[in-house]
Amino acid sequence: MNLTTKYMGLTLKSPIVPSASPLSEDIDNIKRIEDAGAGAVVMHSLFEEQLNVYAQQISSQIILDDETNSLKITDSSDTMQFRVNPSEYLEHIHKAKEMVDIPIIASLNGASLGGWISYAQLIEQAGADALELNMYYVPTDINLTSVHIEQNYIDILNVVKANVKIPVAVKLSPYWTNMANMAKRMDDAGADALVLFNRFYQPDINLKKLQVEPNIILSEPQAKCLPMRWIAILYGQLKTNFAATSGIHTGNDVVKMLLAGADVTMLCSALLIRGIEYMRTLEQELREWMEEHEFNSIEQIKGILSQRNCVNPSAFERAQYMSTLSTYKPEWIYHQDTSYYFG
Repeated sequence: MNLTTKYMGLTLKSPIVPSASPLSEDIDNIKRIEDAGAGAVVMHSLFEEQLNVYAQQISSQIILDDETNSLKITDSSDTMQFRVNPSEYLEHIHKAKEMVDIPIIASLNGASLGGWISYAQLIEQAGADALELNMYYVPTDINLTSVHIEQNYIDILNVVKANVKIPVAVKLSPYWTNMANMAKRMDDAGADALVLFNRFYQPDINLKKLQVEPNIILSEPQAKCLPMRWIAILYGQLKTNFAATSGIHTGNDVVKMLLAGADVTMLCSALLIRGIEYMRTLEQELREWMEEHEFNSIEQIKGILSQRNCVNPSAFERAQYMSTLSTYKPEWIYHQDTSYYFG
C-alpha cells in the first residue's frame, strides 16, 4: 500500500503531518515525530513581533559572508530571550535536517512585511525544505478596507517568493468576502500550497479578576467541516496544493480530507491531547480504510469527492444548507409529547 503524497514538489511518505505547535520546540521531538510515521513536520512558528524586537538587537550583526555570498548572524550575548529565539530557530532547523530524513517546513507568523524577507532567506540557508507563511491578522481599524488588507497579503507572498527558492505555503483564515477569489489570487501569486484554515484564538473575560485573558481552546472533530468544504470546492480549479488543518483527530478525518482533495492533513490538537505516537494510530486507521475500500495509493483517493467529481455538487453550496435546515429536528422531539411544546 502506497501512502506517499506530493506536496509543494516534495515527496512525503505519508499525508499525516504535524502542524506548527510547541511540540517541535523540543528538537528531540522531531525525531519522535519522524519515527511515529509523519510525512513531514512544520516547525513551531516564529512571530513577527519576535523578529521586530530581535532585528533591532542584531541589526548590526546580520552580515554578508563574502566566502559563501550568504547572510549570517554573528554571535551575541545581549539579545532578548525567547523560549526559542530567532537565532536558535535557525540552529533547530539545521539540527533537524541532520537528524531526520523527512522534510522540515519552517513557519513565520505575522501580518506585514516586517523582518520576514531577510529571515526567510536565513531560514532557507539553514536548510529548511519549505516555508509556511502563517498570516494571522485581526483588522480593528474601521477605516481599513478589505481591498487594502487583501493586497497586503498578496504583497507579502510576492516579496517572499522573490527572495527565496524553496516552496512557500500560505496559511489562511476563512474570513474573506470571497474565499474562492482570495485563494485564486494566492495561487496566481505563486503560492505552492494553501493551508486551510488558520484558527484565531479568542480572548476571554475573567469575571473574578475583571480582566481580559488569553483563551486557548483545542480543536474538536467538527472543526474539520469548514476546511473540508473549501478544499472540495477549490480542488481542480487551482494549481496549488492543499493542506487541510483543524479538526483532524482520527484516521477517518484524514480520509475525508483526502477525498475532498487535500494533499496532506495537518494536525496539532490531537497530538497535544494524545501524544506524538498517536500518529501511528491514525496511519493504521487510514490503511484499514484503504484496504476495506480496495484503494492501493493516496493518489487514488485524492479529490474523488470534491465538488468537481461529486455526484451532487450542490452538497457544498447553499442548496445543501437549505436542505439541512428543512430536514433537521431537535432530538427532544423524538422523545417528548410534541403537543406539549407546540400546543
